[in-house]
Amino acid sequence: MLHEIAIRYVKGIGPQRAKLFDKLGIGTLEDLLYYFPRRYEDRTNFIPVSKLQEGSTHTIKAEVLVRGERRSFRRRGFSIVEVAVADQTGKIFCVWFNQPYLKDYFKVGQTLILYGRIERWGNRLQMNSPEFEIVSQDSDEPRPCAQGRGESLNIGRIVPIYSLPEGITQRQFRQLVKSALDEYLSQINDALPYDIRSRNNLLNLAKSLINIHFPQDPDMQKQAYERLAFEEFFLFQLPLVLRKLKKKERPGISHKVEGELVNNFISGLPFQLTLSQQKVIAEIKADMAKPITMQRLLQGDVGSGKTVVATIAGLMAIQGGYQVAFMVPTEILAKQHFEKIKGQVKEIKIALLTSSIDKNDKEKIYRQIKEGKVDLIIGTHALLEEDVQFKNLGLAVIDEQHKFGVGQRALLPKKGLNPDVLIMTATPIPRTLAITLYGDLDISVIRELPPGRGSIKTFSFTQKEESRAYSIAKAQIRQGNQAYIVYPVIEESYALDIAGAKKMYAEFKKGEFKEFRLGLIHGRLKQKEQDRIMRQFKKRELDILVSTTVLEVGIDIPNATCMIVEHAERFGLAQLHQLRGRIGRGKDESFCILISDSQTQEATRRLKAMVEYNDGFRIAEEDLKIRGPGEFFGARQSGLCELRIANPLTQMQLLKRAREEATKLLNFDPHLQARQNSLLKEKLLQRFPEYEKLMLVG
Repeated sequence: MLHEIAIRYVKGIGPQRAKLFDKLGIGTLEDLLYYFPRRYEDRTNFIPVSKLQEGSTHTIKAEVLVRGERRSFRRRGFSIVEVAVADQTGKIFCVWFNQPYLKDYFKVGQTLILYGRIERWGNRLQMNSPEFEIVSQDSDEPRPCAQGRGESLNIGRIVPIYSLPEGITQRQFRQLVKSALDEYLSQINDALPYDIRSRNNLLNLAKSLINIHFPQDPDMQKQAYERLAFEEFFLFQLPLVLRKLKKKERPGISHKVEGELVNNFISGLPFQLTLSQQKVIAEIKADMAKPITMQRLLQGDVGSGKTVVATIAGLMAIQGGYQVAFMVPTEILAKQHFEKIKGQVKEIKIALLTSSIDKNDKEKIYRQIKEGKVDLIIGTHALLEEDVQFKNLGLAVIDEQHKFGVGQRALLPKKGLNPDVLIMTATPIPRTLAITLYGDLDISVIRELPPGRGSIKTFSFTQKEESRAYSIAKAQIRQGNQAYIVYPVIEESYALDIAGAKKMYAEFKKGEFKEFRLGLIHGRLKQKEQDRIMRQFKKRELDILVSTTVLEVGIDIPNATCMIVEHAERFGLAQLHQLRGRIGRGKDESFCILISDSQTQEATRRLKAMVEYNDGFRIAEEDLKIRGPGEFFGARQSGLCELRIANPLTQMQLLKRAREEATKLLNFDPHLQARQNSLLKEKLLQRFPEYEKLMLVG
């Protein structure tokens, strides 16, 4: 098997070079063959130098006329290597900054292949820091290979370009991949069953690997890409579909979903439930009434009313005699939920469990939970401790699920006998994508915000315009409202050259906001101190709260109508949207002001999206586009790190087809015991070994 051959034993690599490959995550022969090019260059036709256009990216083949190195007058110790190259049509300069070792790479008369963006410098065109290859004297000549036909890997074809560390060149890497393919091609076994390949018009694996690395033409590269992406999606979907099938086999609790406890709570609310909330409650009610374990993901934008829905689900379980665990990521949020629900529901016994609670009080709560004297337990990770034993856990609610690892999320339901599970997230993603990526969960979505909320206006200011931001905050405070000023760090960071929350809090008190009452809150403060400051702010004893991202999750203060986010480029898009969700919770118009001097493309796109969109689903789509799926979902949590070539954003139809095929296959052969699926089972267990015990035994 290819995954059993260590990379050091592959011809041309050895122990020393294997260390370089280790940096790329290549430890086996299979890793090497699945290390795909990041782009391609069409070297069948090079662009003549005379046809190069400013602002475009081109590949040229040219000869070195002259080379040199000079020092920058502006920056001490900064070197510039400059090479003039020409073909039969014209001349262009190529420039590399602060890479003095390059001056020894180039020799007059040498032929180079260069790839880069064409820019104007004064009255001439030049390539800044282009990628390059030196063409050796014989490289244009066809060279024999194991398949018996001459070919060059670097000239006169579509050429793969890889992400490589220093110490290995593109030419060397191409040759190693080609040699490996030639030697081991006959040993490549295709795990994707023939009938699935046939139905979906997919290439076999061997042909796909050849054409993803060394495509015959653009069409074959496209077909290879589709086949390999389909395989990744298919393998990714199999465990999700298996989990869903297993769930149907698992007996659950048939809850008493109708009753006075739920009815009294809903009728006592000081507002009308939105249509979205009513729809989601009906979906949860239908699930909880069945004798099958509920596994539901509830998506909803910041402030859409997910907590009310979760409370109603909890009351459905409690009125039938079951206990409910409600796990949240922070103590501040746990206390907020505890106080709110305790004030709304007098008929049940509620307990709060966090790590900062006194040891004696904890032990008392443990006893009450074990004896069934507590109906609803709201807490943080403290709920996962071994000492927490439930008498009769019927529902586990996990809020802000992305803040917990997969292992942590799985621990809470294990404290009961197949309790129902409601997972909530304020990081919405497009529904079709959610269904496919969270395929083992049923999905509910709250699309609308409660009526009577004030609108939020978002602005993006530079550092020079910060006085405008402070003026907006002052105007809001003078009208009787409150403001947040958020920083990405606590202390001042010299490395990042950004002011910290503590330093600016001190400066604001003496200067810009000296007429107002200020508080400072951050994660390093003791919990009691955090609680004291939040109580002060809630009681309007403070006008401004200077804070770090401790505010990100769940703080609900309707009187806060202004938020200033300093160094906004340091925050992710989802994080900025979560922060913005702390304002606009009352009836008054609110203002979110992002201050940043960053001009990077990614930061600019994030700030532009924040100014343009208030809808969390639209924000999430932009975030996915900017960061890519692995970063967005958290690769270690979601398994998206397994997607080396597939992209759920651009290949949604392919992903859906892969899911349909996975469902069809597993309905027919749920344990992959059929002979034709043996290779697939082996591949799946190689990729996801944790599923062997759980799902792949008969």
